[in-house]
Amino acid sequence: MSWMLLVGLLVALALALAASWHRRADLRRQRRALAERQQLAARPPAAAPLQLPAIDLARCLGCGTCIRACPEDGVLALVHGQAAVVDASACVGHARCVAECPVGAVTLTRGGDRRDDVPALDESLQAVGAAGLYLVGEITARSLIRGAVEQGAAGAAAIAERLGRHRPAAQGLHDLVIVGAGPGGLACALASKARGLDFVLLDQEHAVGGTVAKYPRRKLVLTAPIDLPLHGRLGRREYSKEELIALWGGLAARHQLPFRGGVRFDRAERQPDGTFLVHTGAGSLRARCVVLAVGRRGTPRRLGVPGEDLPHVTYSLLDAAAYHDCHAVVIGGGDSAVETALALAEQPGNTVVLVHRQDRFASIRGRNRERLEARVAEARLELLLQAEVTAIGRGHVDVRQRAEGGDGGAVALQLRADAVFVMVGGTPPFAQLTASGVSFDPADRPAAPPSPAAEGPGLLPALAIAFGATAVATGFVLWHLDYYGLSTAARAADPKHALLRPDRGLGLWFGLLAAAAIAANLAYLLRRQQWLGVRFGSLAAWMTAHVGTGFAAVLLALLHAAMAPRQTAAGWAFWSLLVLLLTGAVGRWFYAWLPRSTNGRELQLDALRRQLAAADGVAAGGAFGRTAQQEVDALLERRQWRASWPGRVLALVGLQWDLWRTLRRLRRQGAAAGVAPDALADLVARVRTAHGAAVALAHFEDLRALLGAWRWLHRWLALFLVLILLVHVVPAVLRGVLANGGLW
Repeated sequence: MSWMLLVGLLVALALALAASWHRRADLRRQRRALAERQQLAARPPAAAPLQLPAIDLARCLGCGTCIRACPEDGVLALVHGQAAVVDASACVGHARCVAECPVGAVTLTRGGDRRDDVPALDESLQAVGAAGLYLVGEITARSLIRGAVEQGAAGAAAIAERLGRHRPAAQGLHDLVIVGAGPGGLACALASKARGLDFVLLDQEHAVGGTVAKYPRRKLVLTAPIDLPLHGRLGRREYSKEELIALWGGLAARHQLPFRGGVRFDRAERQPDGTFLVHTGAGSLRARCVVLAVGRRGTPRRLGVPGEDLPHVTYSLLDAAAYHDCHAVVIGGGDSAVETALALAEQPGNTVVLVHRQDRFASIRGRNRERLEARVAEARLELLLQAEVTAIGRGHVDVRQRAEGGDGGAVALQLRADAVFVMVGGTPPFAQLTASGVSFDPADRPAAPPSPAAEGPGLLPALAIAFGATAVATGFVLWHLDYYGLSTAARAADPKHALLRPDRGLGLWFGLLAAAAIAANLAYLLRRQQWLGVRFGSLAAWMTAHVGTGFAAVLLALLHAAMAPRQTAAGWAFWSLLVLLLTGAVGRWFYAWLPRSTNGRELQLDALRRQLAAADGVAAGGAFGRTAQQEVDALLERRQWRASWPGRVLALVGLQWDLWRTLRRLRRQGAAAGVAPDALADLVARVRTAHGAAVALAHFEDLRALLGAWRWLHRWLALFLVLILLVHVVPAVLRGVLANGGLW
């Protein structure tokens, strides 16, 4: 007994240590995520992201599947046990978070509704007010290859339906002119070929590929499994630039697409008869419909400084390996500039300087940010921030760098440069599109469709299956109530005993089906974690099956036990299965309520922080404003993150003492700084409110962590169930084989 107590104490302490370590790590992750979100919120206002994920906290389970599924770093994070959007600007619309969420809690919403650089299109991708003119690809604010391909195929389908099968022939009149041979335009051309349309494919470059053809050599292009018309499914998730260009070029040649390269598009002019006259640098074409897949980058943006036309100045990087043992200067602050600088820094002998006019890289992807910081730390790359290029000479670049803080003048620098890369974006073809009749007025855009998150919790099918299975099991028990109503000892004499006993006939089949239901239930983990390469089917369907098979396993196990579980391994397996079902149900509904409350308080605290930052006394910009902001931040930091749970329980009076001391200091400092009494009183009131919200949020977080033990209990019970089930099943099978020479 003493050995058992010692082992039990050791196991309990190990579990407590693991839980404490996990809790500390969880708090560190949450703190980093919230700090990053606050930093992003403090940035100067920028253009709204074109698309961003939205989390329905009423549904979110906190499983983290959406975070693991997102190829971009830093878009989503777990905060207080639920997913939260940390950096919406990093979202590029992969939508894997939407596809992988098991309960439909994530939707991809339109974030640029008020932007004036997004065209107004209807559901068929037709320009509003310009019938017959369609836009596909990046120009529609869909930045992924998959989205462009899907739109190109959809545009061809809409045009084929619009024109119908019987079209009167006309000399020199095409059914369709497609401008742009990138992913969207090429997919539209392939779909048009499959539908028998008479079309022409134009591009200003001399080969198909569009923007992808200008990517750096061997750049990996993230995609998702997509279907190309006339080719089929691209099942891999990653392709290099060269692989995609070779595939697209082969398709264009194999299907003899009518491609015309080196043609500059000017505009599409609508004629009185409803057709279009497409003006290009190589003449005009007539067409019934036009598809514009021209992208958003257009022509490279110029710096407007002397020397930018010199031979060693370029606006793209095709092969970094061609540059070695040289001094390179890269100008820009986006992903293209950072990736160019990183690629050049990888080459032997290169000295690379990245010049950016801002004090930080505000819009680059998390993965690029980490690589950039690593290369700077390794001294393989130099950053020159708050700097603008004033002139480019032969072998040098002249730069004017603002002093730290922006109020100390500027310093003139001269950088050695054997090669200069100007990566400051491009001039979008908005002028050509506007001249063609495309509207960019936000008022012309159709209203966004309602989010499917408002349709309900999404577990109705699983509950319906569970109710139906329970009703069938209840009916079966009532049908055989003359047997199940007997005592265990009296059942042996009943004629139905041979059929319903656990180790024979139908009773044994109930046990086998229960084991199969448990195996199917646990297979949900394989799909959610994508272990063993299990990715087929939607995770929402797997979640429904997970809930349904959980109920079915309990019912089948109860019938297998003949409605009388005993104190054996089989009985313990049944009771652990029942407790597992209950903890899963409690964890799904009850545990999900508290994180919503916690995140609601977090949003309230964020709003209070913004109000404090905008308050007159803080926003004054003087020494008192900075001091007050630091005092408030330190107070909220202590109350929200640093204090332990026992400390918060035992120090209720101390909390008020801490607040009183802080407010007293602020009053004294404000009076000394000459802050108006009304502004100071307003600041004090806001600090009190924010302090109360931080304390309440900390207590909510403690309670959420305590209830989070349900999830841990659910997982450990699942492991315990598997072990007990093996203890029950393996000996039973061996006994059957040894006793009867076979299982039956």
